[in-house]
Amino acid sequence: QVQLVESGGGSVQTGGSLKLSCAASWLTPDTKCLAWFRQAPGKEREGVAGIHRYYPGRTGYDDAVKDRFTISLDNARKTVSLESNSLRPDDSAVYFCAAGPGLRETCASWEQYDSWGQGTQVTVSS
Repeated sequence: QVQLVESGGGSVQTGGSLKLSCAASWLTPDTKCLAWFRQAPGKEREGVAGIHRYYPGRTGYDDAVKDRFTISLDNARKTVSLESNSLRPDDSAVYFCAAGPGLRETCASWEQYDSWGQGTQVTVSS
C-alpha cells in the first residue's frame, strides 16, 4: 500500500517561502503521477501541482500558484517537494501529498489521485 508522509509545513509572513517534502514508499510501477493538493477551512480540496514520476519535466500547476510554486521529484530518495514562494494569506491550508495512476495526459488532472498523505499545515499571516 502506498505511503505518503509530508513534512515542512509551518507559519510564515506574506511574501515568505516554504519548502514542503513528501516521502513516498511502496509505490508500484503503475503509480505515474505525484502531486500536491491543499484544503483551506470550509473549502474543497484543490490540486496545486503535479509531476510525472518517469518524466519529471512534465509538470502542471493550478493557475493560482503558477510562477510562485515549483514541484520537483527526487526519484532516488522517492521524495516529491513543493517550493512555495511569494506566499499569500490565501495560500494558507493543509497541504497533502498524493499519488495516482497517471491515466490522463497530464498529472494536473486532479481527479485521478487515489492515495493521500496525512497533510501538513501551512499558515501565511499578513
